[in-house]
Order: sequence, then C-alpha cells, then structure tokens
Amino acid sequence: MDTEPKESSDLLKARNTVETNGKLKSEDLKDPPDGGVRAYSVMVASFLTNGLFFGVINSYSVIYTVLENHLKNEGISNSESRAALVGALTMGTTFFLSPLSGVLTGVLGIRLTAVLGGTIATAALLLSSFFVYNVGVLYFTYGIMYGLGASFAYTPSLAILGHYFKKHLGLVNGVVTVGSSIFTVIMPPLMEYMILHHGLDWLLRLLAVFTLGTAVCGFIFKPAPSMVTKASREDDSWKSLLKSIVNIQIWKNKKYRFWALSMPVALFGYFVPYVHIKKFIENNFVDVNTNLPLQCIAVTSGLGRLIFGFLADKPGVDRILLQQISFYVIGVLTIILPFVNKFGILVAIALGMGIFDGAFIALIGPIAFELCGGAYAAQAIGCMLGLAAAPLSVGPPIAGYIYSINKSYTLPFVLAGISPLVGATLMFAIRLQRVPSNEESINTNGIAVRPVSVRIEKSPSLLLSNGDANQQTNL
Repeated sequence: MDTEPKESSDLLKARNTVETNGKLKSEDLKDPPDGGVRAYSVMVASFLTNGLFFGVINSYSVIYTVLENHLKNEGISNSESRAALVGALTMGTTFFLSPLSGVLTGVLGIRLTAVLGGTIATAALLLSSFFVYNVGVLYFTYGIMYGLGASFAYTPSLAILGHYFKKHLGLVNGVVTVGSSIFTVIMPPLMEYMILHHGLDWLLRLLAVFTLGTAVCGFIFKPAPSMVTKASREDDSWKSLLKSIVNIQIWKNKKYRFWALSMPVALFGYFVPYVHIKKFIENNFVDVNTNLPLQCIAVTSGLGRLIFGFLADKPGVDRILLQQISFYVIGVLTIILPFVNKFGILVAIALGMGIFDGAFIALIGPIAFELCGGAYAAQAIGCMLGLAAAPLSVGPPIAGYIYSINKSYTLPFVLAGISPLVGATLMFAIRLQRVPSNEESINTNGIAVRPVSVRIEKSPSLLLSNGDANQQTNL
C-alpha cells in the first residue's frame, strides 16, 4: 500500500551511526534551509496561528466578566466558577490533546492537521455564537471543541519550524510565540467594543472569521523537501506506523520524567490571573483601565520570549535553571498581587509577570531538545503539555469557587502563586540524576543531546532504536 510522504524533522546535524545488513556506516541528516521566502512565510503563518488562538484564549477575562454577570443576574449559584470553567476548558483541552495532535501530525501530516484544527475551531466559535449564555453548551463548543481545534493547529505551527530553521531555532520560536502576546494586547479592547456595540454573539462570529485565517495559514505548512522521506511498501503497516508515532523512550529518561511531572504542578495556578485579574481590578480599583494589566503581561511576555529564546540558543546556558527562576518570580508576584492597593504597583507587577511568563514558555522547546534530543522532542513536549492540561483547567474554577465563598481574591491568588514555587523546587530533582558515562553529549547550537544509535531494516525511512520504530519530529 502506497502512502503519502511522512515528515521527518530531526534538527540535529550530528552524524548517526546506522546499521544496514550488519554493516555500520555514517549518515548525515540534511539541514533545514534556514531561510528563504518559503521559510519566512512559514514563520509568519506560525506567528499568526499562535497569535489568533492564544490572543483569544488569553483574553477570556473579557468574556468571563459578561458571562459571570449574566449568570449572577439569573440567580445561578457558583456563577464565578461556572463562568471560569468555560475558558479553563479551552486552555486545558488545547494542552491535553497535544499528544493526540502530535500523533495526527505523524499520520495526516503537518499541513492537513493544521487545516483541520483551524476548521474545527472556526466551527466551534460559530456554534458558540448561537448559545452565548447557555453555559452547558459553551462547555462543549467554546471549551472542548475550540480547544480541540486550537490543539490540532498549535502543535503543527511549532513543529513545522524545525523543517525550515536550525541555527536560530530558539529565536524563531520566540518570534512565533510573540504572536500570542501581540494579539493579547489587541484583542481585549476589540472584544469589549464588539460586546458593547454588537453583543457577545456577534463577537464570537467575528472571532470565527479571524480563526478561519488559521486554516488558511495551515496550507502554508508544507514540509521542506529535505525533511521528507517516504516509507517503503514492506514497512507500511499499522503496527509499524503506531510504533513510529508513539514511543515510550522519553519516559525511560529520568531527567525528562522529573521535568514533565514538575511542570503540571508549576502550572496549576498559571491561568488564574488571566481569567480573574479583570474582576479583581473591578472589585478593588475605580476609574482605571481594567484591561491594562493584562495587556502589560502580554507585551512583556513577548519581550521575554524574544530575550530568553535568544539566550536558549547560547552554548552553556542552563535552561532548566532559567525556567526555575521564572517560576519562582511568577509565584512570588502572584502571591503579592492581592495585597496591592495602588494601581501603578499592580501594573508594575503585571510587567514583571509578563517577562518571566515569556521566559518559561520560550524555554519549553529547548529544554525538551536538551533532555530528549531532536528525535523525541515533539512527543516530549506534547506529553508534558498533556499532563499539564488538568491542572490548567481546574485552577481557575477552583479560584472562582474560593472567591464565591470568601468574596476575596486573596486566598485564590496566594494558592495560585504557591504552585509555581513548588513546581520549580521539584525541578531540583533533575540535577540529582546522573548521566551514564558511556553517553557522550553532542552540542548543537548550545543544545546538548545524546547520540542515538539506530538500525535500519528494509527502509531507511523508519529508524529503529532498541527495536522500536520511531518517527523523527520536532517542535
């Protein structure tokens, strides 16, 4: 059975030891083009995809305020937690389905998966516009369905970068993820204007039109010719396909295990300020721009992504330590937040939170490369985000529930700030894990990876490591 070409995006130039019919030889992996019109078109499309999706997700506090007020006026109990759950489900579903998105990328290809994601998300927003105050329906349409589409488009938008960039991959990742920061600045005032003059239903329809653009961007995600291989007839079976896209190698890496299990703890309270900060400001300040702190977080988060994306490309940089520092700062500032009684100080805290928010996001990809190598980076990131989905989803509703009991955001924000402190502390366990002395490190643009011995049988397109087939894809 003939198949479509599969994407292979190993970013490591290191020469792999390849065994063919019992004879060892070296094989050079082709480099990504690292520039050109096509490469920069892909970067812009990825930028827009990240911006459109996370601009909407991060600005949910605008919709939350309207929805929560409506539920309260209807006399519905726990209106805060019910309204918060809609947006939290979106973020949680986006991350929870990242592993599935990675699998679909291996089966359908990067381009088709991204187009499918954009189409599903567009349909979700369009359906939501007809049920704007029906929370039960919004849980599915705006929460799960839109999150599903965002996940299917988000993972390919990052994975495709490895097909076109290598030397400055960290910086390019930073540029692309700045899209969400820029759109988070633009979206809140636009969303408020639409709600005020046209209603929540027409806002969702406008967002559906914007989101359709992500499906168009998906068509640009064509894998680079140098990164495409074609499987042979003999190896093309469902069993070998499953092995090529799902593997357990990353979980044999103790350092990765500690990192992947620490991140969900650190991210438990991450989305709480994004959802509740607007309501917090309305309760504690008068005659101020309630969107300004969220916009400040977005602006400096973009700056942080660029700065720390650039640093991640530098040899000798301790990326895990930088991410720990980021979580410590975010945690402390979140704890301080409810005790601030001057709006100027609140804005300053938001600026600081944004810088280190961008830092931890920009470091996710380079850390995955460092711990797992290029062959496993995409699935390593997908699995970590999948584990983080539940904490991300339950954090804001729990904060809303605590607020509904105490009528104060002090305890919710303090608890939200403690979780990144605990997660960052758990990451010290990574440093206690010893690397076997027989494993040499290869440094590629500052990313230390272990050389992988692979064996090829029948077809050079499927690489076998320790007997398991493995598709090479990267974020």
